[in-house]
Amino acid sequence: MARARELYCYDYEGDFGLSGFAGALYGRAALRLDGAVVLALARAAAEGDDVQLGRDVRLLLDSGLPEETLHAVWAAAVRRCFDPAEEGADTRAWLREVAEVCPPRLPERDPYEERALDASRPRVREEELRTSVAAEIESAAAGLVRGVPVPGIVPALLRVVREADADLGLRLFLRVLKAYAVPVGKEPYDRLRALGGLLEFPWAAVSAELRVRWPALDPGWRGFAAGRFGVPSLAAGLVDGLYGGTALERARENACHEAGDVPGAHAAVLLEDVRRLLDAGLPDATVRAVWWTASHRWCLGDGPGPGEFDADVRGWLEQVAAVCEEHLGKADPGYVPYVSPARAEATEAVLSEVRRIGPEVAHRVPGAAVAALEDVVRCVDPDLGFRFLTGIVSVYGLPVDESRRRRYRAIAGSLGFPEEYVDETLPDGDPWA
Repeated sequence: MARARELYCYDYEGDFGLSGFAGALYGRAALRLDGAVVLALARAAAEGDDVQLGRDVRLLLDSGLPEETLHAVWAAAVRRCFDPAEEGADTRAWLREVAEVCPPRLPERDPYEERALDASRPRVREEELRTSVAAEIESAAAGLVRGVPVPGIVPALLRVVREADADLGLRLFLRVLKAYAVPVGKEPYDRLRALGGLLEFPWAAVSAELRVRWPALDPGWRGFAAGRFGVPSLAAGLVDGLYGGTALERARENACHEAGDVPGAHAAVLLEDVRRLLDAGLPDATVRAVWWTASHRWCLGDGPGPGEFDADVRGWLEQVAAVCEEHLGKADPGYVPYVSPARAEATEAVLSEVRRIGPEVAHRVPGAAVAALEDVVRCVDPDLGFRFLTGIVSVYGLPVDESRRRRYRAIAGSLGFPEEYVDETLPDGDPWA
């Protein structure tokens, strides 16, 4: 039976518990560290609302794990910056001291908050979790043996997973990878992120500090972690000024977005979209109509007035391109921007769907807007046209019945989009019902 677990992402922004404490210790290793200092830091962490630290320590103490296992895991997690053996204590005795300064307690919550959290807690079977986490440790065994100068670290981590707690074992495994910068491939990284998501870890508990072997930047890559990307994503983020910051700051945030994706990938795709639009020979009126439709500008009157950020859409998109190039220069200095091949095989399917929405948006935007979107699909790239289309369906609240959803999923699949793209981009059901 799956047990309800802590909703970690509610209480923590970064790593937490024993793994987070270990990272904090080796992060300050240039300062004095001895038993008294480490205990004072543990007490401060527990009093600062990291209630998981005490829980983690007690999980290890209650597990019956032998001294060599506890010592190996502790030494590797803290990158040998503090070893209780040097002060004449074995690891179990040392952990008891930590447990004493981190007494059991529950976060203070009101009843409504507690009920809401209970309804959202992840429920994962421990045996299934043990199997998955152990598989990741075993797949990384060669790198751990090469990179971590702690004898027996692989069997020690496996014993924590199998005999103490798989959740704690996963976090300690991640901490050891980070402590010694053991490289992780993109596929194992995606699996680790999925496990973290299953347990509702905050993003940083998995990804921050982890050394990932990223594939080369490819503007045609479509395996983004979630939702929209490229120019349609930027347009959606500016709709009706719902988000803070200037338009250019929003563009920079869009380009710099990483969150589990290849560093620079969002900027590469955004830059490719901009270059496609600007270099395809489309009339200015067509580029303007597509952008203003996607960003809901028609609903503000006849488009932006004088002095508005995108009154000159070509000039605005050139500014966006400059933001992307600046970020790419930092994310991957060796990357030379290029435009990937257009996905012409999807043209007719996307055109058919663009024509279907014409009557549905006719009372909201000028008729030329749909014709302009057709021009993007035919003359620029059906991939970009489809992303504009799904963005417009979402922004204007067009009804999405199951038939439309199936057609959109088929198009997204043919373009190599993640399976979740359509459901994460489009509204559920019929908002006009």
